[in-house]
Amino acid sequence: MRAFGVIDLDEVVEPADDFGRVSGSHGAAVAALPKHPPRQLISAIMRRISEAVTAGGWRGCPFLNAAAEYPDPASPVRQAINARRAWYHDSLENLLAEDGDPTPSVTASLLVALSDGLLESAYLDDAESVPALVREAVARLLDR
Repeated sequence: MRAFGVIDLDEVVEPADDFGRVSGSHGAAVAALPKHPPRQLISAIMRRISEAVTAGGWRGCPFLNAAAEYPDPASPVRQAINARRAWYHDSLENLLAEDGDPTPSVTASLLVALSDGLLESAYLDDAESVPALVREAVARLLDR
């Protein structure tokens, strides 16, 4: 029995594949963003997550939900999820390196973990609290 109902493989893999085709290399999508200081871009990315979860109808991170449905790391779903997560991490790491972060890979990993937690917290707790949590967490991570 699946914990989140039936997840159609195509609903996860095709959008992730489209995302990969649109972004090309991991930095292409970030490079296409308007030129702003890296910290502003990171804050904007995290703010966008908080906007998505407060829009209503949020049921947790679709990637985490799909990963629970497809636990085999070799499945196309898990491969698509891993590719998207690697792109996200690498994009954040590149921005952090550009900003002079002394440990950009570690800080990027913390931001990815923060994103995951906020996506789930918005479903399990009070979604309206997420924007303030995002602002506080990003400030603490980037202003150390």
